[in-house]
Order: sequence, then C-alpha cells, then structure tokens
Amino acid sequence: MDILIRPAEPTDYAPLGDITADAYLNDGLLAFGGEKDWYLAELKDVAKRAETAEVLVATADDHLLGGVTFVPSGSPMAELARPGEAEIRMLAVSHAARGRGVGQALVQACVERATAAGKSLVLCTQPTMRTAHRLYERLGFTRAPERDWHPVPEAPDFTLLTYELTL
Repeated sequence: MDILIRPAEPTDYAPLGDITADAYLNDGLLAFGGEKDWYLAELKDVAKRAETAEVLVATADDHLLGGVTFVPSGSPMAELARPGEAEIRMLAVSHAARGRGVGQALVQACVERATAAGKSLVLCTQPTMRTAHRLYERLGFTRAPERDWHPVPEAPDFTLLTYELTL
C-alpha cells in the first residue's frame, strides 16, 4: 500500500475527527470512558487543532487512513514541549488500516518535520498503548519517566507516559 502523508485540508477535518474519536473510544483510552468523556470533543475538533498546529493525514487511494497533530513548542496545543522541542499529539489510525504501517508513516513525518526545524520531539501515551510504545521505541524514542504526568485532576490514577527523541 502506498501511503501518502500530507497536511490536512478542511474537507478532512470531520472524517479525521471521527477516526480519532472512534480510535480512542474503541480502544478504551478516555479517562472517564465512553461518549460522555469531555476529551471526546477535543479529539473531534480537528479544525481547532489546525489553527495552532500542523495536522497531517495519511491517505491511500484517496481514502483517509488516520492522522496526527505536530505541535511546535509555544503552541497553545503544546502540553509537554519545552523550548527546542516539538510534540506529537492525537495520533490515530482507522481500525481498518491498522497493522499496515500507517502509524509509523505518520510518526516518521513528524520526526522529519522536527529534524528540519532543529527540534527534539516529545509525546505522551497511555500505559495500555503497548503497540504504540513498540512503534515509538523502534523509531528511536526513549522513555522519560521524570516527565510523566497526570492531566486530569479528577482522575489522579490516570497517568500519561512521556517519550522523547533527541535529534
């Protein structure tokens, strides 16, 4: 399969929002679970992300397969990125396209953007996202446990793990 990575266009926003929300819902990745989780609206709002970060999509044969948000430090979307770093957020691949290299292609595109900008790259992930952890480690990311954090005060047991790639 030939995967094309390109900047998201406005016509991609709604379908990518659905892919992202479906991935998080179906994989049980929302802190409060299910359709009532406040983060679900954030996952669906691709237009908002595109205002302050670069949203990339993966396509093959004109089918949208997934997307990722590349966030420069200083962006309102940055949760982890410090000066000299960029951040990966909201990586999602449709269930039908999983296991075909889509996630790797999206992460690699972010690595290339960070490299071109002379920045290191960080991301956070949930402990249960073991497939993603293996992908990040294959691409050279290492765990940075000193940067792990708890983004939801109401759920202190909800921890995000940090990975970093020094370029």
